Amino acid sequence: MLEEVGYPTLEAAMTPAKEYDARIDTKKRVTLRGARYDNYHVQEYADGRIILEPRELVAPYELSAKTLATMDESMKNLKKGKASKPIDLSAFTDK
Repeated sequence: MLEEVGYPTLEAAMTPAKEYDARIDTKKRVTLRGARYDNYHVQEYADGRIILEPRELVAPYELSAKTLATMDESMKNLKKGKASKPIDLSAFTDK
C-alpha cells in the first residue's frame, strides 16, 4: 500500500517532506507554506497536536438519494414489462 502513494518503506512514509515552525495570527489562523491541497480535514487533540488530512468537499461519483430512488423505480417498471421501445443510439457511434 505504501508503494501506491510513492513511499518505498514505512520509514520513508514517516519522514516529513518538510518541517517548519508556524504561529497563529491575531485571527487564530495558521499559514501552510506551499500547501498542495485547498481543503483539509482537521483533527485537534487535547495535548495540542493538530493533524491535517487533504479532503475533497464533494465525494466524486456519488449519486443522490433521489437519483437512486428513480433508478429503483425504473427497475421495478422494467421487471413489470412497463418500458419504452428501444432507443436508436447509432447516431452517437464513432465514424
